[in-house]
Amino acid sequence: MTIYAIKPARFLRKLHSHNAESRQRIYCAHFEAGVWRAVPFAKHLIKWLPDYALLEKDLQTFNHGNAITKMEEAAARVYISEAYQTRGEVGEIALHVVCRDFFGTIPISPRVFYKSASNDVVKAFDMVHARFNSKGEFKIWLGESKIYEDGVSAAADAVKSIGAHIDNGFLTNEKILLGSQVPESTPNYAKVVQCSELRKVMMSF
Repeated sequence: MTIYAIKPARFLRKLHSHNAESRQRIYCAHFEAGVWRAVPFAKHLIKWLPDYALLEKDLQTFNHGNAITKMEEAAARVYISEAYQTRGEVGEIALHVVCRDFFGTIPISPRVFYKSASNDVVKAFDMVHARFNSKGEFKIWLGESKIYEDGVSAAADAVKSIGAHIDNGFLTNEKILLGSQVPESTPNYAKVVQCSELRKVMMSF
């Protein structure tokens, strides 16, 4: 069992029903006493912060003795500035949570870790995960997240961003960068590094 098999208890609720004609997936923090569970949702995202922001080798040394230090390190990697309200880290963490919790993916290139400074913006896909099946076969998932009040606008903008990334060559750049960023402890490491089958996933919040 890898460190990624250890996850916080599930919080989000699946609202969609399985439909072969639709690929839409909807997850929600749901309501309590008629109020959307915004505060509990925020606390849940904090629980996932180390998984989102730290490398696997750092997660392996995460314990009660150094929990505060590791959490501070993870938080420092998620930039804080006067412009934080217009930036998308919360959406990226939520995207990370959904894919990790509901689809069993594992991060193979934590984007936040590779920012050169705390306020740098990485011009690339918001998420790079891999999903393995029981045969050891896998697909790489590239994700884009948006936080909008209107879900339709969020989805449209996410699709636009994905198109822009591809047009600007980010898909090729991601494949090049992955070679040096994928931890060697990743299952099927050599195949992951050389993988040419990329699956683009888009989630909106």
